[in-house]
Amino acid sequence: MILDTPTKGTVTWQSPSNIALVKYWGKYGVQLPRNASVSFTLSRAYTKTSIRYTSLSQTSENVSIDFLFEGKKNEKFEKKISRFLNSIVEYFPFLTALHLSIESENSFPHSTGIASSASSMSAFALCLCQIEKDIFHRLENEEEFYQKASFIARLGSGSACRSVYPYLALWGRLDKISTSSNEYAIPCYEEIHPVFKTFRDSILIVSAEEKSVSSRAGHALMDGNPYAEIRYKQANQNVLKLLQAMKEGNLTSWGEIVEKEALTLHALMMASEPPYILMHANTIVMINKIQRFRQETNIPVYFTLDAGPNIHLLYPEKVNDKVMQFIRKELVSLCENKKIIHDQVGLGLEKRK
Repeated sequence: MILDTPTKGTVTWQSPSNIALVKYWGKYGVQLPRNASVSFTLSRAYTKTSIRYTSLSQTSENVSIDFLFEGKKNEKFEKKISRFLNSIVEYFPFLTALHLSIESENSFPHSTGIASSASSMSAFALCLCQIEKDIFHRLENEEEFYQKASFIARLGSGSACRSVYPYLALWGRLDKISTSSNEYAIPCYEEIHPVFKTFRDSILIVSAEEKSVSSRAGHALMDGNPYAEIRYKQANQNVLKLLQAMKEGNLTSWGEIVEKEALTLHALMMASEPPYILMHANTIVMINKIQRFRQETNIPVYFTLDAGPNIHLLYPEKVNDKVMQFIRKELVSLCENKKIIHDQVGLGLEKRK
């Protein structure tokens, strides 16, 4: 399509990463989940993306872009973004009539147990929806805007669809939640107990090395996993149990589900064909120390893991001082180069000027 009038502008969105509490592991079709998942939206670990767009004199066969990551050319990322943009032209047909100058930067380093694809693809999707809104005056309804952004983010990275909502988001169709969908995430923070909106996430960096098996490959291996179908049912049940615990403010029940989910994720990896292990020795040592500390003190501090060796230590703000003492005394020495990233649950995304 050719735009009726010359068009130019700049949009900027900042979007956070998220940490899954009930894990999404296994997919089908185009980034559709085999089971529902729930995640905390983080606050300080975010990607900021700016897109400067200008109309072309004639339609381009492929979407025209140039791309800078943290101020530098990055051919790998540029090719990935180019492939993604060309795959979603059906949802944004005006893209072939524009040249996009894209700049992106993260507030956190790579390979640190923070899902950069979730923050980057959600920020990117928000920018694209903002361009559509600015040029064509569509997506004026807030719910419609974020739903499309979540849908588009999912096509780039499954878990990214959850990052467009604050505090807590649900992705995946569940019969008992009529608004849920495999196509996009939905917010589910309005009925949770206020304590969960105060949660901190201290990310303990056991290893900053690139994983031996990527998440994409791990998802694919679920197709032959003998426990897959049982797992998908378990995860859907755990979502409902988790949301009920969060509504009631039941930290003990919530924490039990979260830790079982983390260990189940890694058990599935070990049961894959071929099997693989992403936890490191210090991951196990930390888990034992965290569980023992909780048993001895009754302080509500729990762990979860992503598809890697690094630990997300989750706890309410009211116990922050005691948990910081525990981290300094027992855990920091087990981290690679004593690296810890402190984050918290929050509002997440922000439109920037």
